[in-house]
Amino acid sequence: MSHAALLSEVSLFAGLEDEALESLSSLLRPRRFARGEVVFHQGDVGTSLFIIRRGEIDIRLSSPDGKEVILSLLGRGDFFGELALLDGEPRSTDAVAREESELLTLQREDFRRFLETRPGISLGLLATLSQMVRHVTQLVHDTHFLDARERLVRVLLDLGREQGVHGPGGVVIPCNLTQTDLANLCGLTRESTNKWLRFYVREGLLSYEGGVITLVHPERLGRETP
Repeated sequence: MSHAALLSEVSLFAGLEDEALESLSSLLRPRRFARGEVVFHQGDVGTSLFIIRRGEIDIRLSSPDGKEVILSLLGRGDFFGELALLDGEPRSTDAVAREESELLTLQREDFRRFLETRPGISLGLLATLSQMVRHVTQLVHDTHFLDARERLVRVLLDLGREQGVHGPGGVVIPCNLTQTDLANLCGLTRESTNKWLRFYVREGLLSYEGGVITLVHPERLGRETP
């Protein structure tokens, strides 16, 4: 797939005409990352946007004592690092390749020059920032007002809605998730995550095999949250 075709699937650029997509695609530069390789650290100078052409990326927050929270699991067609296009300030999170990944980078100055000729794209950028604020607000709400069971269910339903593939056995979440990954996504301990994961497997609402989670009855699972 050409860079322009990929850009047409990226929500930030989906409204652009073919000529604009071709122009923007000429500014992209490919980079490859091995599994487990850090794309950037929190505090690094931010000068570029990243678009995922192939692979998966974790967006994380970490503490000095080694604790982690996964804010987002991103795949093909997703983008990250967009705040750098606006302010060039240090990165606010870590980004780590979950598997071998190919990314396309767009430098801040190249984007600013492109934006000067097509100011309409600013609306897409504002919408993206609004979604980020809503996401962070939801995380804060869930952390303070939902118990462990409800937080796990909320994360699983979100993953199913955003990445799930419908099949005869239910909604399959295609990314391989360890219990540690899932705990970091929920902001829970591994023990608590494992307890409630096993509970819903016994109830027949989930299956969990080889790191792949299937929401067997997502509509019933949805009734488990406020």
